[in-house]
Amino acid sequence: MTFALHGIPVSKGIAIGKAVLISRAALEVSHYLVEVGKEESEVQKLLDAFDQVRLELEQLRQGLPKDAPQEMAAFLDVHGMILADPALAEKPMKLIRTQRMNAAWALTTELNDLLEQFAEIEDPYLKERANDIRQVAERVIKALNAQKKDSLGHTDSFSPTDVDADSIIVAHDIAPHDMLRFKEHAFTGFVTDLGGKTSHTAIVARSMEIPAVVGVRHASEMIRHGDWLILDGEQGVVVVAPGEQLLAEYRKLQTQGLKEVRKLQQLKHARTETLDRVDIELFANIELPEDAIQALKLGAVGVGLFRSEFLFMDRNQALPDEDQQYQEYRRVVDLMHGLPVNIRTIDVGADKALGAGVDVSQTGTSPLGLRAIRWSLTEPEIFLTQLRAILRASAHGQARIMIPMLAHAKEIDETFRLIEKAKQQLHQRGQAFNPNIQVGAMIEIPAAALVLPLFINRFDFLSIGTNDLIQYTLAIDRADHAVAHLYDPLHPAILNLLANIIDQAKRANIPIAVCGEMAGDPALTKLLLALGLTDFSMHFSQLLLVKREILKANVGMLKARIPRVLKAYEPEAQAKALERLFS
Repeated sequence: MTFALHGIPVSKGIAIGKAVLISRAALEVSHYLVEVGKEESEVQKLLDAFDQVRLELEQLRQGLPKDAPQEMAAFLDVHGMILADPALAEKPMKLIRTQRMNAAWALTTELNDLLEQFAEIEDPYLKERANDIRQVAERVIKALNAQKKDSLGHTDSFSPTDVDADSIIVAHDIAPHDMLRFKEHAFTGFVTDLGGKTSHTAIVARSMEIPAVVGVRHASEMIRHGDWLILDGEQGVVVVAPGEQLLAEYRKLQTQGLKEVRKLQQLKHARTETLDRVDIELFANIELPEDAIQALKLGAVGVGLFRSEFLFMDRNQALPDEDQQYQEYRRVVDLMHGLPVNIRTIDVGADKALGAGVDVSQTGTSPLGLRAIRWSLTEPEIFLTQLRAILRASAHGQARIMIPMLAHAKEIDETFRLIEKAKQQLHQRGQAFNPNIQVGAMIEIPAAALVLPLFINRFDFLSIGTNDLIQYTLAIDRADHAVAHLYDPLHPAILNLLANIIDQAKRANIPIAVCGEMAGDPALTKLLLALGLTDFSMHFSQLLLVKREILKANVGMLKARIPRVLKAYEPEAQAKALERLFS
């Protein structure tokens, strides 16, 4: 019987093939009390298991094939960082010593506590990092149990003979180290029960250019080994046991899609300019240093937004020190070979568990709470550590500081005071940095947009964070499904706000970019060009799609039509004006 499952599309393309099911067995965790006097022996068992897993990860890292995506190495490094964080073992050791729990029980207790904390996080990228902690902890528990299972808690049902050129992997979840063995064999797509757009499965699938749909609940239970599947990575649909007619239709779409990809690839080296010779610059938004490699391949002229949160994402207590941050920022700067890299200072706060004795839970999880620069200014030592790391990276290329969620002059004053203090500290140490490093601001609060001259006078460049700007202007919480449908980038208030921001920045001759989702939506490219935007920053996977729209656009013609759009407040009038703009 044919049926369809729906999930989250994370890597475009259509895959057709037989399901290779990676079955999932429950993780066995014994619960018993350690004999009095043997607590330290149990602690040593835990530490030995950590050492064993650390060795396994090192061996996997060293054994990476040369053609493995850089993201695989990065994710193994992330798992190594989680394992190296002493905080992960501290609470289990305490539970063993004080409550005499056996090691696996103690570690499971800590894992469950951490997963509960991550469940409260709103940011989807950070929320996905709970899977990393779970995968590492489960790997340690298996070492304790000495069970011969793979790292997902699966029975080892995977065999290379099961996989051929038409195979689609179906699993509950796929850890980075599991991706390695799949990399060695032919397959055409991934389907997982868990995951989101920023899960490691999603990121690796995109880097390997393999269609993938994640977050397909119960897929591994409803799909049988050997079932024929159609995987639509564009729509997030998995069709099980399709009929011949449907297969024929999708094979036709698959062929068309491959032709489309080849056409897009031809645009990589084309100059990014409109039909009337207006030069446009395309930057990449990245979450991991390795994303910079893919961004360069696709023609990005810099990193418009490096989300520094990834360095802080998997930490239970110990935050990354200055040297750790510096090494990661420098990696991006080195990879970009002199092109600009905008490093956004940490944008976490009330809804993100950072640990290290930092308690920001009192403000709840509201997007209006203590977050971004507001949080950084309440933790000046942590902020100074990050600023010094970015400044040190600036000695090796065009690292630039970008500050999120500013609204008040006093916040700007305090931010620059701390930047100067960080410079003085490095000068006293004799460490190199660019004393003229550029500092930019995110325009994502309506108050900032309404007092833009304040920002124009103080900063070297500006970047519009449309995701938050829309959310705050329309007074909706994007994470609240009850009002998410009201999130509308085409609302007349949003369009007029964007037009005003871009116009003021252009008149003042200060660089202005859009780095939110709007920039990466090819359906909105002409609209942003009409508003006068010339700098776009987006996920690297969208670069060529947006570039194609730019090459077909005439800015002069678009600018002549935009006034009618901005004056249209009634839905029908706006629809007609937009139709004329896009025609």
